[in-house]
Amino acid sequence: MLAVPPPPPPAASRFLSPPPASSLCRPSPPPISATSTTAASAAPILLTSLEFRRYDFAPLLEFLSSFSDSAASAAPTADAAAPPTQLDPTELRLAESYRAVPAHLWHALLKSLASSPSTLPSAAALVPWLERHRLCFSSDLLYSILIHALGRSRRLHHALLLSTSAPSPPSALTFNALISASALNGRPGQAFHLLSLMRRHGFLSDHPNYTLVLQSLLRSPDPPDPSLLLRLLSDLLSQRLEPDARLISDFVVAFSRAGDPDRALSLLAAAQAQGLTPKTSAVVALLSALGAAGRVAEAEAVFLEFHAAAELQPRTRAYNALLKGYVKIGALKDAELVFEEMERCSVSPDEGTYSLLIDAYTNAGRWESARILIKEMEMNGVQPNSYVFSRILASFRDKGEWQKSFVVLREMRNNGVQPDRHFYNVMIDAFGKYNCLHHAMDAFERMRSDGIEPDAITWNTLIDSHCKAGRHDKAMELFQEMQEGGCMPCTTTYNIMINSLGQQGRWEELKEMLERMKGQGLLLNVVTYTTLVDVYGKSGRFNDAIECLEAMKTGGLKPSPTMYHALVNAYAQRGLSEQAINAFRVMRADGIKPSIIVLNSLINAFGEDQRDTEAFSVLQFMKENDLKPDVVTYTTLMKALIRVEKFEKVPAVYEEMISSGCTPDRKARAMLRSALRYMKQTRDS
Repeated sequence: MLAVPPPPPPAASRFLSPPPASSLCRPSPPPISATSTTAASAAPILLTSLEFRRYDFAPLLEFLSSFSDSAASAAPTADAAAPPTQLDPTELRLAESYRAVPAHLWHALLKSLASSPSTLPSAAALVPWLERHRLCFSSDLLYSILIHALGRSRRLHHALLLSTSAPSPPSALTFNALISASALNGRPGQAFHLLSLMRRHGFLSDHPNYTLVLQSLLRSPDPPDPSLLLRLLSDLLSQRLEPDARLISDFVVAFSRAGDPDRALSLLAAAQAQGLTPKTSAVVALLSALGAAGRVAEAEAVFLEFHAAAELQPRTRAYNALLKGYVKIGALKDAELVFEEMERCSVSPDEGTYSLLIDAYTNAGRWESARILIKEMEMNGVQPNSYVFSRILASFRDKGEWQKSFVVLREMRNNGVQPDRHFYNVMIDAFGKYNCLHHAMDAFERMRSDGIEPDAITWNTLIDSHCKAGRHDKAMELFQEMQEGGCMPCTTTYNIMINSLGQQGRWEELKEMLERMKGQGLLLNVVTYTTLVDVYGKSGRFNDAIECLEAMKTGGLKPSPTMYHALVNAYAQRGLSEQAINAFRVMRADGIKPSIIVLNSLINAFGEDQRDTEAFSVLQFMKENDLKPDVVTYTTLMKALIRVEKFEKVPAVYEEMISSGCTPDRKARAMLRSALRYMKQTRDS
């Protein structure tokens, strides 16, 4: 059975797995509504491009347009494709007039109607109409065309429900269309699930389906899920499909962006062993991943290998990827050498190259060198723009030197560069991070006075800064002002507001905010669910937190380690160690590798519950699984010992912390002093 969310109506049980009893009462989704342009008025445009002008489809399109309008005004009471008990004579005559139209022309008409949002409702009405009158027997192709169109129109829910009306058993065409629709709508996990079901129904997939899932993962602003990538790769290899150069390149890019350069390297080696040449974009992505991980020597080796084999042209993007690695580790001299090598190879540096080197100079405190490089940019015909100065500003922000924002702005104006929206966004973020809200609002007003309209990032930064400063009322005012100004809140905006309302314990308003979010057509993402679990957990509303976790899984999203950390930490804060360990077990059952952060929270849970033996068993688990304890681990263990008054064991933990290479922080030293003070008091008494 094809189990894909969201749950379909009961009539679909032959194709999709039956939904839970609670979901059977959900109303059907609204019918596909037409825009102001009807199919009949669009008919001349569509028909002129078709090769069958001897058929007059205008009456049919007029009928379908009125049919879709009437369907939109009344809820359906039966399957639209079911044979009718009686027919209107006018409709029957209309159907008989098209009895001679061959199948391939119906397919062409359906594709034409489905290609435009204005005629998509008529396309949706055409398919059941053809079935009802038995005018076209290749219904698999009809449904796949329509599912593809719904997917392109971002109407995945309708596509999934339409699949329940497709012929049973499902065909490869239907599966391919559903996989494409899921991938286009940012549901790679669901697309992969459909791939597995497709194989279980006896159909073999092909390269394009795997490419669709990978491209869906790569389009997301978040890094791809490494576990999903591994499952996708294993599924591909289990079918004995030999990946081509494009598919391997996509996998290399995906693993690189997922922060797994080792897997990307092994795939690159496999491609070379098969005589395949990966795309330049794959090599560049791998270079960036290695550089981001601080593995610059390996990045340089890959660069030189492909450069020497003439498989990688010495292009600006490749050099920039290598340069980014040196900037990441603070190797200014090596970064300068890469820049000089570009000049020797006649590779022109672009804005990104200069921005990276300016970052390196700024990070090293060489502001004058950065200014000189800006002048050099102008001499080489690369005009410094607002983005370059925003990178300098971001560097000062990350170093905590927000006061230099004004210096950067003055230098920028001296070079004749006007701040753009991105620059103002970085400036507002810099002020917001250091709680300089009055400066942030001044920059916001200056931005608008310069004629630059704030975007969603601007509003989100301002709202989030006020929330973090505890000024929730002002944040709500900005949220309202954002909408009044014509900027629609995005998922990130709602996530910020949900967190704000949760921190204030305004649960009814939080639920209303969630409904507004859904009403706007926005999907709850991993961050939304993680935020809900966090605020519910911290407030002791553990049933609500668990419900969010289950809803997330039902919706086809995989819980993140951050979500489980939020739940374990919430239990830990209340000393509920049994519930914390149960959440930890569920996390492992979901295939999520425990992180140091989660394990530290688990130690804290045992410590709060005065179960020091179990707390130290977590430390042993870390050592057995090659997880290096950090200063928080040892500090939490010392706190657990102090709570059960085993002061004499604290110095030994402190010594182990130092011997393991951890540098004690202020809190760790305070724990040691507290234990020594209690020991002294005990001896004196």
